[in-house]
Amino acid sequence: MKIDNLEEGFFYHIYNRGNNSENIFIEEQNYAYFTKLMHRYVLPIADVYAYCLMKNHFHFLLRIKEKSSVKEHELKYTTVIKPKIISASRQLSHFFNAYSQAVNKKYERTGSLFEKPFERKRIEDEAYLKRLVVYIHSNPINHGFCEKVKDYKWSSFNAIISENSTKIMREEVIELFGGKENFIFCLENLNDEDLIF
Repeated sequence: MKIDNLEEGFFYHIYNRGNNSENIFIEEQNYAYFTKLMHRYVLPIADVYAYCLMKNHFHFLLRIKEKSSVKEHELKYTTVIKPKIISASRQLSHFFNAYSQAVNKKYERTGSLFEKPFERKRIEDEAYLKRLVVYIHSNPINHGFCEKVKDYKWSSFNAIISENSTKIMREEVIELFGGKENFIFCLENLNDEDLIF
C-alpha cells in the first residue's frame, strides 16, 4: 500500500473513525493507552497543537517536524525491521497499527479497527488553522458529550489552559489566539459555524 507523504514543516488535520463507525475506544483505559502511544509514536516526528478523542473517531492538528530535528533513536515501529527512510506518514501508521493490535488482542477481535488509512488535510493559512483548533476542541459539544469544552477529559483543551507540564504546543496555540483569555473566550462562546466544519 502506498502511503502519501506528509511534508515537513506543514500543518495537517489528521483524523479517522472506527470501521463501520464502531467505537475505537471501548472503555476509559483505551483513551489513556492511545495518548500514551501518541507520545511514543507521534511526538518524535510532529508537534501536537490540538487533539480530541471521541468514542468512534479522533482528530489531531499536527505540525510535521523538519527531518533535521527528528531524533532517529526516538522513533518506534510496529515492525522489527527499521525503515530505510524517516517518514511521518509511516510513523503515524505504526501508531495506529500498534493501537489496533492492542485493541484486537484485548477484546479478542479481528479485522480492521479503523475505517481506512487515516485522512489528512494540509492547512495552508492561519485563519483555517485557528478555526480547526476551535473545531477540534468543540467536537465533544457537537456530538452531545458535554456542554462546555473544559468538561471533556480527552482533548487538549485543559492541557492548553493549565499551568501543568505538557507536550502540547501550548504557547504557540495561545499566541495564535492572541492570549489565553481570548483562546478561552473563543472556546466558551461557540457559534454554529464552529460546530460545523
